[in-house]
Amino acid sequence: MHQLSNKIAIVTGAASGIGKATAELFAEHGARVVIADWNQPAGQAAADGICSRGGQALFCSTDVSSEEDVQNLIRSTLSAFGRLDILVNNAAVQVLAQATSTSVEDWERMQGVNLRGVFLCAKHAIPEMIRSGGGAIVNMASILGFVGDPDLAAYCAFKGGVIALTKALAITYGPQGVRVNAICPGDVATPMVEEFFNNAPDPEHFRQDVYSKYALRRIAQPREIAQVAAFLASDASSFMTGSVVVVDGGLTSKCY
Repeated sequence: MHQLSNKIAIVTGAASGIGKATAELFAEHGARVVIADWNQPAGQAAADGICSRGGQALFCSTDVSSEEDVQNLIRSTLSAFGRLDILVNNAAVQVLAQATSTSVEDWERMQGVNLRGVFLCAKHAIPEMIRSGGGAIVNMASILGFVGDPDLAAYCAFKGGVIALTKALAITYGPQGVRVNAICPGDVATPMVEEFFNNAPDPEHFRQDVYSKYALRRIAQPREIAQVAAFLASDASSFMTGSVVVVDGGLTSKCY
């Protein structure tokens, strides 16, 4: 991962969970990181934490569903570091609801962050990457982009959209040196997943039931997903683009 040394990386949704772990790992391997998140206190704390350990990071308050915010994110990155090499589209929100119970407001909110946000960040990052001679985009999709969950209908729809968008971007901008890949994690021990467990009538029983579905009998830690993101962002994956990398502890390897 020394190939991240002096790379300039934006990580969205980096105030917590997978995004924070990714930003921290990138910084450990020499990248200069821009933490983009709507949560200002947590985002600033994440950036400060990287800097306190000798890394380079700055926080940029960003709602990825807003084109104005995304444009400001790109401008801030260029102003601070002069170029952009890596974009990790990680920001996401989740609302538990079956299709007929999903409100239009919740649908639009999830679409705005989970899919439009990926589109907007890529739209404005890619021209800067091309100007710098190329770059790498890592989109955080989900196994729910190709298998269903009855209580996460909208989330499934938009993560499937991220996978399709990844492939379209890869074939469009590969000739100009921009690689675009996606990661599809299973469950990860993030605040969003912890909330999911804790909302169950018997959280610990539910947690163990979920763990039992995995070949490894556990869910992932955020850093385990970050390690895959670091590989896809680095030159170690130089012949990979349009790939969808499943990181799910064996969850989707069985039928029953």
